[in-house]
Amino acid sequence: MQCAMRHFAEHGYQGARIEDIAQELQIAKGSVFQHYGSKAGLFFECYKRAVSSLPAWLEAPDEVREKGFFAVVRYWLDATRHLVEEDWVPNRVVLVGNYGTDLDLKRDINRFLVSEDPYGTLDFVEWGQQRGEVRADLDLETIVSLVDWTSNAIQDALVTEELDPGLFHRWRNQPERQRMRLDHFAVLLESAIGASSEARAPAAAETG
Repeated sequence: MQCAMRHFAEHGYQGARIEDIAQELQIAKGSVFQHYGSKAGLFFECYKRAVSSLPAWLEAPDEVREKGFFAVVRYWLDATRHLVEEDWVPNRVVLVGNYGTDLDLKRDINRFLVSEDPYGTLDFVEWGQQRGEVRADLDLETIVSLVDWTSNAIQDALVTEELDPGLFHRWRNQPERQRMRLDHFAVLLESAIGASSEARAPAAAETG
């Protein structure tokens, strides 16, 4: 699995070859198909392992979580480049799965993300609601999807110029502009799903 993940990370889904993986492992190509059924089956297992190895929202440090929901969001956005450099292979496999696979495989990936919630976004949003920081008057799954979609898109744009609509890489030599745009994203997200100050006060009293 580690060998396959590296091949997919380095060559993409289309470019990676089962023959090369089998040759490196000194096994028969048929053995790979026997275990995983197809190239798509092998990649799907690699994707699930890659996603499961990445940190969940609430695995932020204690001192960050003490500052609240939107501080956690900002922490992971700030940490994006560092995390990708530390764990390039799983991050790249996830990126390939999200953008470089066919629709059938993407459907399986989406079903896995919804059913398993590997980033713990549901727990994270419920935690934010319990703290009185996240709106409770909107459909929970809608908020979960919004947090996942927008945050993932911003992180992907940060690390991959091909997926950046001009937010960050055009200012690669101006880190203050990049930071400003992360700040603005956090402000926009909070304006969309953040609870009103009136709603926060009772929740703060209960947790206090």
